[in-house]
Amino acid sequence: MASGRQPLTVIIPTFNEERNIADAIASAAWADEVMVVDSFSTDRTVEIARAAGVRVLEHEYVNSATQKNWAIPQASNPWVMVLDADERITPALRAEIEHFLADPGGYRGLRIYRANHFMGRPIRYCGWQDDSVLRVFPRESGRYIEREVHADVVVDGPVRVARERLHHNTFESFDQYMKKFDRYTTWAAGDRGRVTRRVTFVHLLLRPWWRLFRQYVLRLGFLDGRAGIVVCMLAAFSVFMKYAKLWERQERAARGGEP
Repeated sequence: MASGRQPLTVIIPTFNEERNIADAIASAAWADEVMVVDSFSTDRTVEIARAAGVRVLEHEYVNSATQKNWAIPQASNPWVMVLDADERITPALRAEIEHFLADPGGYRGLRIYRANHFMGRPIRYCGWQDDSVLRVFPRESGRYIEREVHADVVVDGPVRVARERLHHNTFESFDQYMKKFDRYTTWAAGDRGRVTRRVTFVHLLLRPWWRLFRQYVLRLGFLDGRAGIVVCMLAAFSVFMKYAKLWERQERAARGGEP
């Protein structure tokens, strides 16, 4: 442990992350505890994590927020950091986190911007330049908002924003993307269903086009070249599928649950 700083547990939630888990653990090996929380992977994720000598727990997955909220109290140290398997803590970010933990002052968390990569290419625009996550916080006070997808942490006080970024490898291939696409749009439809009583033409037609315009034009996605076009088109399609799946649910409910 760095002299004088608060002890830290890094929590890595996983499911079938054998391609990523070793590098994620290596980037967090400086922490006082690394804890992998696996949702019963069917590949070598758990085997690799145990071979690395970290603590491994297994817990049934309901959604991202529920899984992380279960994991947080299992940590052995008063401060925790949640790290996805496709993220990496750079040496510069490590130094900043340790400096923060040496003297948090009145802050109750550290918000970190992510340096996102798509199929090996850095994405500097498309709205991704504003992608930030609250990841370092006290074990006893930080909890994720109960959402199925894209949940963030709530803490009982102000947070500091880190200067350094978290390296994030989003997707390395379309095959990997499409495997997650179906799950994420289904979860997003569930979240949206709590506030959208009826899906209309506005949701199905205008909102996907607005997402494309906002990310490609207003958020300068065109500056990311061909990769920017792909990222923005996929984002627009994900909006369409989210509302299409919600429309399907509403249609089935209107028919009394018919398939």
